[in-house]
Amino acid sequence: MLLEPRARWPSHIDVTPRQPPALDGAAAVVTFIGHSTFLIQTAAGNVLTDPMYSQRAGPFNMFGPRRVRQPAVPFDALPPISTVLLSHNHYDHCDLPTLRMLAARFDPLVVTPLGNGPLVRSTGFGRVEELDWWQEGKLSALPITLTPAQHFSARGPLDRNRALWGGFTLVTGGAHIFFAGDTGYAPFFPDIRQRLGPIDLALLPIGAYEPRWFMKDVHMNPAEAVQAHVDLDASQSASMHFGTFQLTTEGIDEPVRALEAACRSRNIPPSRFRTLDFGESVRLG
Repeated sequence: MLLEPRARWPSHIDVTPRQPPALDGAAAVVTFIGHSTFLIQTAAGNVLTDPMYSQRAGPFNMFGPRRVRQPAVPFDALPPISTVLLSHNHYDHCDLPTLRMLAARFDPLVVTPLGNGPLVRSTGFGRVEELDWWQEGKLSALPITLTPAQHFSARGPLDRNRALWGGFTLVTGGAHIFFAGDTGYAPFFPDIRQRLGPIDLALLPIGAYEPRWFMKDVHMNPAEAVQAHVDLDASQSASMHFGTFQLTTEGIDEPVRALEAACRSRNIPPSRFRTLDFGESVRLG
């Protein structure tokens, strides 16, 4: 992997900070903050997925890839957060400085796969619910279920796969939202729809996929994300996990271009699988 040629990314891309829109009676308003971080506003409380506000995706916020785009919703502009969905323990998804800030300001519930509780509690959270695949949480005001993902976990050389990883579905106002977390393509996407109901909005990763010989088992490429969208029979999907940290070798804009090409080849209109601007929102219901 280290010998593979890497596309050159810009060191910085401007992002206009935005305030989250009002809920105004919608079942949910979903705002793309950056990477895999979404704000999901609902009448039952506000949810944050894989919150990542640090400048590096690595240990001590000193090592690892640098952030190219700043979070589109500044931390101080977040509304009160009642629930955090934490898909797994990799540094670009489980950022301890961000978790500490969330614990201090909002003291939300954290819902996460099995084995991640001790790490999360170390950042100051008092309420942590660990779930196995297909298990529904009992502590959140919203129905939340942990779904399978094809990935792995590790924060160092000695803890590989000692904690579980996954995605989530949540239901709000009759709308079903699926957050895939980090995953390679696998046959479980039809099972998610079959077992948990129609998906109104799927949040699917499209980046960090090259070279395929190395990344295929853990990250979908855009064509595979389109297949996941089809498998889920989602009313609409939105992309994530691109354009923020250079984790792999492809160019910064390549995931978006490849997603557009994959959608055209499957006759999926742009309204069904969207690439949101950083800070853009989707209203459901």
